[in-house]
Amino acid sequence: MKSAVINPFICQGYESPKYFCDRVEETEKLKSALYNGRNITLVSPRRMGKTGLIWHLFHQISAENKDALCIYIDIFPSKNQNDFVQMFGEAVMNAAISKGKQIGRKIMELFASMRPTIGLDPLTGMPNVTLNIDTSLTETTIKNIFGYLKKIPREIFIAIDEFQQVTNYPEQGTEALLRSQIQFTRNVHFIFSGSRQHLMSEMFLSPQRPFFQSTDMMNLEPLDIAVYYSFASNFFNIRRWSLDKDIFRKLYSTFDGHTWYIQSILNRLYEVGGNIKSDSQVNEAIYKVSESNRTQYETIILFLTDNQTSVIKAIAKEEKVAEPLSKDFLKKYRLPSASSVKASLDVLTKRELIYHASDGYIIYDRFFNQWLKRI
Repeated sequence: MKSAVINPFICQGYESPKYFCDRVEETEKLKSALYNGRNITLVSPRRMGKTGLIWHLFHQISAENKDALCIYIDIFPSKNQNDFVQMFGEAVMNAAISKGKQIGRKIMELFASMRPTIGLDPLTGMPNVTLNIDTSLTETTIKNIFGYLKKIPREIFIAIDEFQQVTNYPEQGTEALLRSQIQFTRNVHFIFSGSRQHLMSEMFLSPQRPFFQSTDMMNLEPLDIAVYYSFASNFFNIRRWSLDKDIFRKLYSTFDGHTWYIQSILNRLYEVGGNIKSDSQVNEAIYKVSESNRTQYETIILFLTDNQTSVIKAIAKEEKVAEPLSKDFLKKYRLPSASSVKASLDVLTKRELIYHASDGYIIYDRFFNQWLKRI
């Protein structure tokens, strides 16, 4: 049984539509495309709410079609094709088992050649399947898994999060291999989700790539501020507390509408309780969160060069930098030559400490940004 929700501002996982803000238009767009046989590429920076949207979509699909099989896979930790196959196969099996004995038994029979082992998840106590896959037969195994999916007499919806990770695999041709299998699975519908916009764009919009124009493209934007305020203030009002509209606007602006960071602060403000009517209340919450990560942030700085540290601190001070190689920016923060700053930007971007948004460079972790501003 699920435990009661004490704090309505969920920061991890998905609870129910009651605790999910808006995204009505996005959900309907995703659902319509998938129901009509079109796969989707969903792109946004991390912490904008992609994963929550996917689980909200799956909740609605499952409510409308009890037989549907919804599978979510985050492949960010994967390093090669074998990791991908392991995660993909186990996700399919565990999702099938969760639907009941009949389909669980069927999928176990189909996957018998991969020597599935059933155990119990130490955290949830639920049945959990692991596969023993021969690393020399990775490509064959991928083909077999898709062959098994075709044999399942159900509509299957699969979301692969951080899909751009496949571009880092040492094996050649992973994209082509997946594309060759996906295009022939009529009962399986895919969401390819990613946070590295330039990589995702190259994968799905470049004529030289296997997935060229094979999906509908969807960029996830920040929640509408008025809708988000109404959602948030309602939970405070239920407790006979209040959330000042101007204070919420400043909070929203501080994190550029990135949902997870705003939720994290609202969660802590709700935890303290009372009327939220001053900047100091929000600033104190932000300070506590960023300070709780101090050791992690200090370690990051420790492994940066002096130039890289100077550049990332300067970006933090500005919040967003459209022209980091301009003379004005270099002079203001006493940075070295433009070429040195460019080299630092490349390293910081590759390490995903910063990213290049459409309107400038910004620090990925917005709490890290707040911490850097103070030092």
